[in-house]
Amino acid sequence: MSATLRLAEQLISLPSVTPNDGGCTALINSHLEPLGFQCEVIDLGPDNFRVRNLWAKKSGSSGHTLAFAGHVDVVPTGPLKQWASDPFTPTHRDDKLFGRGASDMKTSLAAMVVATQEFYKECANPALGIAFLLTSDEEGPALDGTVRICEMLHARNETPDYCIVGEPTSVKQTGDMIKNGRRGSLSGHLIVKGIQGHIAYPQLADNPVHRAAPALAELANMVWDTGNEFFPPTSWQISNVQAGTGATNVIPGEMIIDFNFRFCTESNESSLKKRLTDVLLKHALKFDIEWTLGGLPFLTTPGTLVKAVQEAIHEVTGLRTELSTTGGTSDGRFIAQTCPQVIELGPPNATIHKIDEHVALVDIEPLKNIYKKVLFNLNNACAIEMKQKP
Repeated sequence: MSATLRLAEQLISLPSVTPNDGGCTALINSHLEPLGFQCEVIDLGPDNFRVRNLWAKKSGSSGHTLAFAGHVDVVPTGPLKQWASDPFTPTHRDDKLFGRGASDMKTSLAAMVVATQEFYKECANPALGIAFLLTSDEEGPALDGTVRICEMLHARNETPDYCIVGEPTSVKQTGDMIKNGRRGSLSGHLIVKGIQGHIAYPQLADNPVHRAAPALAELANMVWDTGNEFFPPTSWQISNVQAGTGATNVIPGEMIIDFNFRFCTESNESSLKKRLTDVLLKHALKFDIEWTLGGLPFLTTPGTLVKAVQEAIHEVTGLRTELSTTGGTSDGRFIAQTCPQVIELGPPNATIHKIDEHVALVDIEPLKNIYKKVLFNLNNACAIEMKQKP
């Protein structure tokens, strides 16, 4: 059994449903501290939802740092009877490793740690510094996890130069896709106001459903932007609609609509809010709206980090990786606000959050080797930069 597989199994065996870390942080610390990492365990949040975070760092001679980022928490298991084996007992079947977090993202964490150990074993005086930014609140509300640590690091002027988030980004084989950005998420809770009344006397009421329908049709057909080289166009989707009392003879007094923008870097929060509100006003709707910004879009254009990752993947697997910005949000949205270059790289994601979550055994060691090669690629880039300085 490889060191990566052994550590992945140890992490999977620790139940760590959000916000509990299940002892994962201590286990990872036990591997990092002997390497000389300064480890800060930072507990945040209310007593009934305590979040454990880790910032561990070992500096290099260049002053540049790569942060490995991720989460030790996992989503709930769902019905245990539907699992073929206990979700927190690492199990091998059909050349796969089964367990909650096998793909999302304890295998990535294990690969990051072992890659770091091997890097320091082979590189005595590295130019590159390495850090770990981990949380137990990524699968939950994400209020007291990575976002708070990034704020702390920004205040201390200690932000990394590069970051790899271990989210499962691959499709069929480790390394076939990486995320070099993500779309932003902006949600709205809209209440369109009318006047309730008897359905036989519509002249005495004001039906908010009828009033809102033309505005909603216009919004559904609106072109918010046309996207760009890296992002698809911004989309607007309704997720929930509610109106009425349940009776068939009552005109509702209000209509509640939940919606979401997934927006690219061609749009921004303020412009989307204004354009949507302008449509509602044009249709003379009376309304209240509550906005929630789930995350800003981020993009890392091809440069030092993307090149280092592309070369590492090709050397280890022979693949020419695909750059992508598809999918949902991740903690990369917080890190990108202070770190100039952020990408996501992990194993295939076909079984994440599912019953019998698993990762193929053949995908585990290549992931560790890719991470390790990235460290050497960035270390060489830092060393060359140091030599070129006057």
